[in-house]
Amino acid sequence: MSKLIFEVIIMNQKPILVTRSSMPPLEEYTNEIKSIWDTAWLTNIGKFHKQLEQDLIKYLGVDNISLFTNGHMALELLIQAMNLTGEVITTPFTFASTTHSIVRNGLTPVFCDINSDDYTMDVTKIEKLITDKTTAILPVHVYGHICNINEIKRIASKYDLKVIYDAAHTFGEKVNGQGIGRFGDATMFSFHATKVYNTIEGGAITFSNENIGKQLYKLKNFGIESQEMVDGVGSNAKMNEFQAVMGICNLRHITEEISKRKTVVERYRSWLSNINGIKIMYDKENIQSNYAYFPVVFDEKVFGFSRNEVCDKLKENNIFARKYFYPLTNTFDCYHGKFNVNKTPTAQHIAKRVLTLPLYADLSLEDVDRICDIILKL
Repeated sequence: MSKLIFEVIIMNQKPILVTRSSMPPLEEYTNEIKSIWDTAWLTNIGKFHKQLEQDLIKYLGVDNISLFTNGHMALELLIQAMNLTGEVITTPFTFASTTHSIVRNGLTPVFCDINSDDYTMDVTKIEKLITDKTTAILPVHVYGHICNINEIKRIASKYDLKVIYDAAHTFGEKVNGQGIGRFGDATMFSFHATKVYNTIEGGAITFSNENIGKQLYKLKNFGIESQEMVDGVGSNAKMNEFQAVMGICNLRHITEEISKRKTVVERYRSWLSNINGIKIMYDKENIQSNYAYFPVVFDEKVFGFSRNEVCDKLKENNIFARKYFYPLTNTFDCYHGKFNVNKTPTAQHIAKRVLTLPLYADLSLEDVDRICDIILKL
């Protein structure tokens, strides 16, 4: 087959993206939103917003929840609501939002390295980073894998620190039967279109202290206490009714969605397990996974090809994987010269070698086979 004919065949194939948004049947969504045309209530904590709150409290197994227009505003306003000051210990192996939310609150992120097992915060290195300016720890659950919540709780209690979890990757997960949103002082969830569960855009904070909920409500609603009293300087981060309806509908199908994702993950594992130079992740005991991502770490010296070369080869075949997380947040141009990346060597090592392969509920097993075949033929 000539190179030209091959390229034409590839370009005519439907691209396989790293993720694809899950959506309910069109009729289900349109039937739900019909009443919005009757009430003309589009936002400002309407009936669908309130219904989604109750649905999520039940599904996540939490006591309280506050919905937001997106996960970043949820996290940024949570940090403000908790009146944190000084330094916050976090991880550079995360999406930009985590670090930006700290900095935009006028606080200083102090970066803790990750462990080489599941790429979450290395709890053995936290205490060395604590100073008299430290007020909180902000760990990130990564790729659906859970931080060492027990050790983080012990350290936080010892030094009287707040704990905020970034759970953008762990919607619906449970640890020993408990919803992941029950740990720490508060937990942020992202409901972005690319996540396991989405409300188009959207996010939420789960929390135990009701005072946090009161502050969050004011901060996401202009600081308004009542119609005639505005006693705080707030933002506008309310989830609208169309987002809420999408969330209500998607929640009805979430069990099936996660089951489909599990099938895809198991197919990947059947191909890529025990391959020299390839490291993949597996489920952990006592954790109910949501199969959010399928990261693969390539050891160039053993596998023979680098992460970048694998990514480029897939792209040649109209398959778009993602270097995620890369680059580390402590190497961003906007933070140039402010942080020493050499203090997080494991995170740097993984960031240069990790590739998340396409994963979504409707990804066919035939496509998984093709992706793996391309990789292994290298």
